[in-house]
Amino acid sequence: MRSPQIVWLRRDLRLADNPALFHAAQEGPVVAVYVLDDEAAGDHAYGGASRWWLHHSLDSLGRSFGSRHSRIILRCGDAAEELSKVARAVGAETIHANRHYEPWWRKAQGKLADAFELELYDGNYLLPMGEVTTGSGDPYKIYTPFAKATLDRLPPREALPEPGTIRSPDDWPASDDLDDWNLLPTEPDWAGGLREFWDVGERAAHERLDWWADQVDEYDDGRNLPSDDITSRLSPHLHWGEISPVQVWHRFADKRSQGWKTFEKELIWRDYAQTVICQFPDYPKESYRDYDERTLWRNPNAGHLIADDLAAWQRGQTGYPIVDAGMRQLWRTGWMHNRVRMIAASFLVKHLLIDWRHGEQWFWDTLVDADYGNNGVNWQWISGTGVDSNMFPRIMAPLSQSEKFDAAGYIREYVPELAELDDEDIHDPPDDRRGDYPARIIGHREARERALEAYRNSKG
Repeated sequence: MRSPQIVWLRRDLRLADNPALFHAAQEGPVVAVYVLDDEAAGDHAYGGASRWWLHHSLDSLGRSFGSRHSRIILRCGDAAEELSKVARAVGAETIHANRHYEPWWRKAQGKLADAFELELYDGNYLLPMGEVTTGSGDPYKIYTPFAKATLDRLPPREALPEPGTIRSPDDWPASDDLDDWNLLPTEPDWAGGLREFWDVGERAAHERLDWWADQVDEYDDGRNLPSDDITSRLSPHLHWGEISPVQVWHRFADKRSQGWKTFEKELIWRDYAQTVICQFPDYPKESYRDYDERTLWRNPNAGHLIADDLAAWQRGQTGYPIVDAGMRQLWRTGWMHNRVRMIAASFLVKHLLIDWRHGEQWFWDTLVDADYGNNGVNWQWISGTGVDSNMFPRIMAPLSQSEKFDAAGYIREYVPELAELDDEDIHDPPDDRRGDYPARIIGHREARERALEAYRNSKG
C-alpha cells in the first residue's frame, strides 16, 4: 500500500469534483486536513459571518467523510507548519491541494513545495489561471476582453465524481474539536437570521442548484429586481467550494436563454477577479489608480461626524430606504442582493465620500460569501479606482434606482418602519411620513456636487 496522502482543504469543502481529493484517493490512504490559519491572512482573516459558514460547512463535510469511514483532521496555526506536522506523523511524502490565489495561500504553497511533493490542481474556477491571455501572452486587466476570450476557450474540463473509495491510514493524527474553535457567535448570538436564510454544505449547494435550474432563464431581467430576487444565491456555496463552477456550468451547458448567458458571465467574473489578484496581490487593500486620497476621501478616523456617517451606513440608518434595506439584509442574513450591493457601495464612496476600503472591510466581516478577489475587485470597480472600473463621476441615484427596479417589497421586508407606506412614497418618504425612520443623511444633489468637486480636486 502506498504511504498516506495528505489532502489540504481550504475553500474546496466538497467530495465531488474535488481534484485534489480525487487524485489523492487513487494514490493511497487519505488524510484530509483543514488548518485555521488566521495569522497568515492578517486583516483578511475570516470575519464573523464567514466563520459562521465555515463551522457549518466543515461540520457537514466532516459527516460526509464519516459516512465514508474517514474524517477531517482539524488544526489551528500556521498552515505550512501544521500540514508538515501531520505529514510527518503519518509518514506522508505528498500533499495534494487545489490551487488558491490569495497571497497568503500562495506563500504557504511555496513553503510546502520546498519540503514535500506538492501536487496542485485546478478545482475552484472554470479555467486554470494563466490559460486565458492576450495575443501577446499577457494576463488580461479588463473584464470584457477577458470574458470574450474565456467564452472562446469553454467548455471547462469535465466534472470529477466522488472518489469510489476513501481509504484510511493505519493511525489517525491528533485533531482539534470543531466546537473548540468557537467559530459560532454566542454572546450575543447574532446568527439567527443566517440560520433562517441559509442551508450550508455540499448537499444544500446541489439543492440550490436544482432550484436555480428552474429560474435561471429569468435571470437577465430578474437579477435587478430585489423584491422578486431572481438570483441563484449560489455565491457562498461557490466561494466555500461546496459546489464547483465546473459543475454549475455543465448543468446549464445546453441552455440557450439570455438568462443563462448573463449568469455564465457572473461565473466568468469569478475567474476574472482571481486574474486581477494574481497580478496585483494587494488589490483589495491598495487603489490601482493614482489620485490624491487625502483630497478625495473623508476619513472616519479624522472626526466623529465622518465616523457617524460610516456607522449610519453600516447600521442601515442613512435615510435612503433602498440603501438601508440592503445594509440591514446584509446584517441579518450575511448576504445582499447584487443590484442593492452596487447601490449601497456607491452610496458609501460617492454620497458619503468614505474610502472604499472601509466598505471592503465591512463586507469582509459581514458577508458569508466574502471573497478576497471578488470583494476587492467589486469595491474598486464601484469606487472608480480599479484597473477596470466604473468612472467615478457616474454616481448612482439611489432614490431613482429604487423606483426603477421596483424595490418597494424589498424595503418593506427590511425597513419595517416604512411598511405601511404605498409604492409612491416608500422609495423617498416625505418628511411628514417618516415617523421614526431617520432623515436623509445628505441630499442627493448636494452629495453629487460634493463628490464631483472632490474628484476634480483629487486629480490636481
